[in-house]
Amino acid sequence: MIHIWQQFLVNIQQTTWMEFIAVFAGIGSVWFSKKENILVYPIGLINTIIYIYISISGRLFGEASVNLYYTIMSIYGWFLWTKKDVVKHEIILHITYSNRKEWVQQIIFFIGFYGIIYFSLVWLKSNFAPGAIPWADAFASSTAYTGMWLMAKKKIESWYWWIATNMASIPLYFIKGYAFTSIQFLILLILAFAGLFEWIKKAHKLNIVSK
Repeated sequence: MIHIWQQFLVNIQQTTWMEFIAVFAGIGSVWFSKKENILVYPIGLINTIIYIYISISGRLFGEASVNLYYTIMSIYGWFLWTKKDVVKHEIILHITYSNRKEWVQQIIFFIGFYGIIYFSLVWLKSNFAPGAIPWADAFASSTAYTGMWLMAKKKIESWYWWIATNMASIPLYFIKGYAFTSIQFLILLILAFAGLFEWIKKAHKLNIVSK
């Protein structure tokens, strides 16, 4: 325990200004998503662009791909969240539950990306990146891929995938020496639970039920 605390203090001291900015932007982004506020996307873009660089530097190639995907999906989600009905001039997209078909789709989506990322990282580990952790990186990455896709569609289930992502990312980034980022994922884990409960509450107010 003492060794872990000492390592944590050393890692905090070595944290770069870029990582500090990325962490605070990431926390801000999740806070705004919890509130269903469009600022989730512009703030989130600051986080994802910086983490593309950080992840590549730390040989977390799966996470680098996730942040590139986040960047693309943030632009896509930004468009969906602001799209209005041409007649009523009201926001079209609302918080909803996934139906059975959508649940099957997201499970297949997750398994497909897990397989692709895992085997890609196994190959990278044996050839270029001996420090890679294929199974953990692939899990954190594929749950994040799924969560971001569902977040863009305002699906309540996106929070379940974010919870899984954060739980996997806390030890993953700590092992890689990014202690401050690990703290970010701990905070994001707490916010993910809060976001889940808040979106469920909003759905109930709109009389939206689970299918």
